[in-house]
Amino acid sequence: MVLAFRIITIGFIIFLTVYTYRDILKNRDKGESVGHFIAYGIMGAGLNFLDTLGVGSNATQMMFFKFSKLSPDEELPGNGNVIFAIPFAFEFLLFLGLIDVEPVTLITMIIASMIGSWVGARIVTKLPVNKIRAVLAITLPIVAVVLVMKVNAFGPFGMMGDAVGLTGGKLVIGIVINFILGALMCCGVGLYAPCMALCALLGMNLTVAFPIMMGSCAFLMPVNSVEFIKAGRYNRNAALIAIPTGLIGVWIAYAIVKSMPVYALTLIVAGVLIYMSISFIFSIKKSKKAN
Repeated sequence: MVLAFRIITIGFIIFLTVYTYRDILKNRDKGESVGHFIAYGIMGAGLNFLDTLGVGSNATQMMFFKFSKLSPDEELPGNGNVIFAIPFAFEFLLFLGLIDVEPVTLITMIIASMIGSWVGARIVTKLPVNKIRAVLAITLPIVAVVLVMKVNAFGPFGMMGDAVGLTGGKLVIGIVINFILGALMCCGVGLYAPCMALCALLGMNLTVAFPIMMGSCAFLMPVNSVEFIKAGRYNRNAALIAIPTGLIGVWIAYAIVKSMPVYALTLIVAGVLIYMSISFIFSIKKSKKAN
């Protein structure tokens, strides 16, 4: 199974690299300043470093481009896919070999997220996005508190789970919720933080969430990226430099995560959940202001 995943993922990386850079070299703006390229390079390394730790890149890349004003709003969804798809796939390759995951759990949850993105999004995207964000803004801090209590064996929650897979009802719950998370990605709601919380609450070792969440995105984003590239709706110069520097950021974070004790990793994940909650609140306010 691991070999099959590796072959498919490497195939995605090769195809998307050729497809992306062929478009970049043919159509990019050659008059952009060196300072902009330096900013793009730092952004690629920094945001992919944080992404590998579980922060996610959707909200952070939007913040970068909004504050820097280096891309118009219509390019932001494409930037979030095209610039990060190849580093995401690289993340999956690294963590697939590092962390032991039960095959049925990994395969079914990845497939569920793919189906959720391709099919279920037709339903979910009709729901008010701000209501979805509001629910997550409330629930994610609660999950963060529960995780901290679990890792400290405080209260009724006990210690963190150590399972590497799911069975029975828990597997069904994991599949259904990852399907929903795949659909929510089309609404601008990142999959990483909720997926980490899901795995932890279902009793899995927290490190198991990394190949699951990264695999989900690695198999979703190449397809989305091709559509944005066809439409030319992304910042080509940013992609030119941020993709290779993003790979460097992933590698550095991987070196940290693979040797990080579960306790420290849990605290980081709890912090990520709080961060995502705050980002959802700001997204809600921003959306209301725009309307």
